[in-house]
Amino acid sequence: MQTSDWQQGVLDPHGPVAAAEHTILVNATVIMLAVIVPVIVLTLAFAWWFRAGNRWARRDPDWAYSGAVEVTVWSIPALVVLFLGGIAWIGSHDLDPARPLASGAPPMNVQVVSLDWKWLFIYPDLGVASVNRLVVPAGTPLRLQLTSATVMNSFFVPQLGSQIYAMAGMTTTLHLQADEPGRYSGMSAMFSGDGFSDMRFEAVAVPQAQFAHWLSDARAGGATLDAAAYADLARPGVAASPLAFGRVAPDLFRTILSASTKPAGAASAPEMAME
Repeated sequence: MQTSDWQQGVLDPHGPVAAAEHTILVNATVIMLAVIVPVIVLTLAFAWWFRAGNRWARRDPDWAYSGAVEVTVWSIPALVVLFLGGIAWIGSHDLDPARPLASGAPPMNVQVVSLDWKWLFIYPDLGVASVNRLVVPAGTPLRLQLTSATVMNSFFVPQLGSQIYAMAGMTTTLHLQADEPGRYSGMSAMFSGDGFSDMRFEAVAVPQAQFAHWLSDARAGGATLDAAAYADLARPGVAASPLAFGRVAPDLFRTILSASTKPAGAASAPEMAME
């Protein structure tokens, strides 16, 4: 059965962050509908009541001011702004991307690198890496550190929540979690030039035992992500299929981060650090 578009987006949350953002979206919509619906109804009611054929409609050309009307007119939008502002204020603090998620399990560290035009995921504590596929154990909080080896990009998994930017020479931190096993579409949500529309990846949440099996297969069959492999991977182009690396050069993320701040023509940090 084909999955509907809304079942792959923010209206179908599968994590605590996405669920909280979904609640904010619904609450904000209800608050705005509390104004929109009465305005539409009253507009139609006024048009009907003051129609030319209604002899009971009273016209008062000398009417100028009513305190009750003024209070009503200004109090309603004031309450809307107050409620929407309160939701935004509370939500922006509760859903701070750098704020760890409440969980009894320790977070899994994943380093994310935006390339032209693909995503590199490094598991520093596990010594493996993958391209265009983020495999994680379901129910485990994730601590993502993001940077870009090229232009600024936007990392977004709609069903898990919290779009965030990846920028060269900088790191941003994002905490996410997939509550249940599943495949969730990820993307670059920012126009960054030719090829950006192909910067899609898959976030795969699996049971712990299946994740251990994936990790074992990656270590056994994956190549080594060293300076030469990274240089080849960093060339502009779309990965034909998701890749896995069973070994990763030490401190690769840090050297990529340093390389993106080098002046043009200078030796790249991965080459200097791994020679």
